[in-house]
Amino acid sequence: MMARSIPEITIASENERSKVLHTILMGFSTDPFVRWICPDALSYSKFIGAFDAFGGGAIDNSSAYVCGDFKGAALWLPPAQESDEERFIREVEANVLPERHETLFRVLEEMEDYHPHGDCWYLPLIAVDPVYQNQGIGSQMMKYALDKVDSDALPAYLESSNPKNISLYERYGFEIMGRIQIADAPPIHPMIREKRVQS
Repeated sequence: MMARSIPEITIASENERSKVLHTILMGFSTDPFVRWICPDALSYSKFIGAFDAFGGGAIDNSSAYVCGDFKGAALWLPPAQESDEERFIREVEANVLPERHETLFRVLEEMEDYHPHGDCWYLPLIAVDPVYQNQGIGSQMMKYALDKVDSDALPAYLESSNPKNISLYERYGFEIMGRIQIADAPPIHPMIREKRVQS
């Protein structure tokens, strides 16, 4: 029996931004929280700009990692790099049902409360195209990025919007910090991985 080959991890360039974001869009198409934000296909397809505002800064900082031929993508923001909050709000106001705005912004406020204040790597978005899920691609991207995080001897932080992914994050040392649940929105679990000093 032939061993399954492990796809190569590469760093996405600016001219690959659209491919990266479309991988994220595909990967989050069944995410409970994101599809609560955009329950119909048309509004969801337009949410790609919000994904760019939320995690696209990783591409600018050479910390957007893709696996294989864009089968998966992980957008990591280095310390001091933040999401483009103003653009994200504009995208939400343009593409999300108005009755969801208040709850969503309250969730975002609570997410901000959990976010570490010191230097920290932040993973706003990681996704695998559904066609290629359950092939170890998410694990491969996590390992690749966390080697970089550990070389910096810094903690890592993320929010899990899909309970199915929590076990993956826990395998790589993340611990649940709490649970954000407001109104009828699906829960979000902030997770931290304390810094590890490489020997």
